Amino acid sequence: MTTTGEEHTAAGTGPWWWVRWRSAVLDAGLALASAAECGGEGVRFAHDAGLPVPIGVVFGVIAGSVLLVRRKWPIAVVLVSIAITPAQMGFLMGLVGLYTLAASELPRRITAALAAMSFAGMLIVTFVRTHQGVMSGDVTMGDWFVPFASITTAIGMTAPPVLLGLYMGARRRLMESLRERADSLERELQLLAERAEERAEWARNEERTRIAREMHDVVAHRVSLMVVHAAALQAIARKDPEKAVKNAALVGDMGRQALTELREMLGVLRSGNGADGRVSAAASSSAALSSSSPSSSSSSSSSSSSGSAVAAVPLAAVGVAAAVAASRAADGSRAGAVSGAGPGVGGVVEGPCLAELDELVGQSAAAGMVVALSVEGDVRAYAREIEQTAYRVVQEALTNVHKHAAGAKTYVRLAHRVSEIAMQVENECPPEVGAGSSVRLPSGGNGLLGMKERVAALGGVFVSGPTDAGGFRVSAVIPA
Repeated sequence: MTTTGEEHTAAGTGPWWWVRWRSAVLDAGLALASAAECGGEGVRFAHDAGLPVPIGVVFGVIAGSVLLVRRKWPIAVVLVSIAITPAQMGFLMGLVGLYTLAASELPRRITAALAAMSFAGMLIVTFVRTHQGVMSGDVTMGDWFVPFASITTAIGMTAPPVLLGLYMGARRRLMESLRERADSLERELQLLAERAEERAEWARNEERTRIAREMHDVVAHRVSLMVVHAAALQAIARKDPEKAVKNAALVGDMGRQALTELREMLGVLRSGNGADGRVSAAASSSAALSSSSPSSSSSSSSSSSSGSAVAAVPLAAVGVAAAVAASRAADGSRAGAVSGAGPGVGGVVEGPCLAELDELVGQSAAAGMVVALSVEGDVRAYAREIEQTAYRVVQEALTNVHKHAAGAKTYVRLAHRVSEIAMQVENECPPEVGAGSSVRLPSGGNGLLGMKERVAALGGVFVSGPTDAGGFRVSAVIPA
């Protein structure tokens, strides 16, 4: 008959120690009924004790009214009912008191002790009264009737309220436990939803970074060479038509290569739309949120669609995160073809590799750069993402030379080691540093950052900075 702290907080508007007015009214009604019962039985008690009837009635009313405090002091109510048992009054108070005591949070040894005292008192009083009735001839039963009636009455007045109280107390505690578990689960789901939303936002940012890095690597180098060749073409168009035609052909080749790489990348991004639809459908139909857990996944276009689902339905973000994680096996190969950002990601579109390094250096040489390539160690094949990253580092370093050190002599070194591959691109101090170049290429400052991110994603080390001779050096070591 007690209430949980949560219920007390939600509906603690009752007077005094009562949580609700309904409980106060119920206890007042029970106390009134108990007072009426004890007051009526006080008349017989007054006759038996030789006391004035008003005294017996007042005594019974006062004793019966103790039931009003059963929720506050259940032990006192049971003790009063045991004390007035010899006067054959307080039966209702005894039943309700034992029930309240058993249903309360008091130690079970106290409940057992008071229940045993109540049982003993009821047994003795019933035995004495029944025996007196047999001896006076009011009851014409055999000798077996006295103990049978005494034991039956004592058990009937003690066991049912105690058992019912124990059951209600256990049921209330179970409900409190279930409610707490439900509240805890709701909080966990909310945390999972918030975490999934954070992961979706992180995935969107990673996707933007990846696309920006890939666009930069694909476009910047080719376009830089095209600008250099176009400037040379403009300078020699009238002086050396044959060389101008050659430069024009190189510009066309660079443009076609840039378009091819852009087409491949955009094709991979478009191929992820179907997977995005499947992920969204799986997320919307997912009902088992408790079985989902946030999982770290590589950046992909499906993360953007999952983010919108998270924003619409916060708790469904858990299902969205699980659906996105499940779709990685089917869609990771296509998304990884462009990014090359992590080991074990397959792809159907072949990206650049170390075998194309000679061609890359040759393109820079054709654009007028004095560049030398040296390779150390035994040439061997590496994982696709390692070769792509190594290629992109050299490509971006050469692009930076075209942009910031036109005419400087450049050295490209590639070292194949036992458990790693190292690359270094170093240029000397460009001629006429203060005069500037005839062709000024714009720079967004993202090249070095993109190289560092690529190398760090594979657990490598990236270092860049000026040299003592006035040049610039870019070095990277990638574990293989």
